[in-house]
Amino acid sequence: MHSDVTAFAPATVANVGIGFDILGHTVESVGDRVRLRRIEEPVVRIRAVSGIAGPLPVDPKSNTAGRAVQALHSALELKFGFEIDIDKGIPLASGMGGSAASAVAAVVAANALLEEPVPRLRLLKFAMEGEIVASGSVHVDNIAPCLFGGLVLTVGIDHPRVKQIPVPASVRCVLVHPHMHLGTREARAMLKSDVTRSDFVWQTANLAGFISGCYSNDLDMIRDSFNDVIIEPQRQSLIPGFKDVQRGAMSAGALGCSISGAGPAIFAWAEVQHAAAVREAMVSAFTAHGLRTDCWISSLDSDNAGARVVKTSCRG
Repeated sequence: MHSDVTAFAPATVANVGIGFDILGHTVESVGDRVRLRRIEEPVVRIRAVSGIAGPLPVDPKSNTAGRAVQALHSALELKFGFEIDIDKGIPLASGMGGSAASAVAAVVAANALLEEPVPRLRLLKFAMEGEIVASGSVHVDNIAPCLFGGLVLTVGIDHPRVKQIPVPASVRCVLVHPHMHLGTREARAMLKSDVTRSDFVWQTANLAGFISGCYSNDLDMIRDSFNDVIIEPQRQSLIPGFKDVQRGAMSAGALGCSISGAGPAIFAWAEVQHAAAVREAMVSAFTAHGLRTDCWISSLDSDNAGARVVKTSCRG
C-alpha cells in the first residue's frame, strides 16, 4: 500500500469569458505539486510550502490544500492522518487557478493513500471546501477542469454535474500573466448583483453558441460567441492595458480574448498557426504598459490533462 504520494494539478482558465463560475479549462505544463504522507496520528498538518507563491498559511484551516484534505479526512472518518508538502508552480492572485490546483492536487494525493479510493465527483466536493478559503464562496469553474481535465462545464453546487466539452483539435489557448497581483475577493466584490434583461439574453446566447461551436467544430460560431458582455466590462479596469492586449490578440488572429478567472492573467483562443503571433501581440501590449509577463501556449485536449498522481512510494 502507498504511504507517500505526490500529485500534480494544472493551472486553469476560469469563466472562459462567457461561462462565469460554470466553465473552465486546463492549461498544460504549469501547475502545483502536493506531496502527502500517511501518518498514524489522525490529524492533517502542513509541513512545508515551497515554490513561487511566497508565504502561505501552514494552518490547514487557512490553506486551500489543508482545508480540502481536512474535509476528506472528516467525511471519511479516517483513523490515520496526513502530512502535507506543497510546491507552488502557479503565482498567487494570478487568475490561473492556483488555490484550486493546490486543493485538487491534495485530495488526489490523499485519495491514492486510501484503502478504498472515492470517485472523482466526491473529490470535487472536498476540493470545493478548500476553494472557500481563497475566495470566500463556492465556485467550481477552476476546480472541475483541474480535476477532470480539458474544457469542463459544471452545473450545480450541492449536487454538481460535470461535463467535458470537446474542443476543435486545431485550437490552442494562449495565456499571458502580467507580473501583478489581483485578489479573487477584490475582483468578485466589484461585480454588480443584477444585470439587464438584454445583457442576460446576449450572454446566454453567447454561452450556448460557444458550446455549440465546440461540439460542431464550428470556429466561426466560437469566434462570434466569444464575447463576455457582463463580467469583462466590469473587471477590465483592474488590468492595465487590457483593451490593448485584447485588440492585439484579435488583430493577430485570435478567435477570442478575455480575462482568465478573476485576472490579471488574460487568455486567448487561437488556431495553432496563429498562436505564436497572438502570444507575441499580447506580451508586447503588456510590455507597452510597463508590465513583465509569463506566457504559455497550451492544447485543450482533455486526455490525461487533469490532476494526476506523478510519484508514489510504499512502506518497506
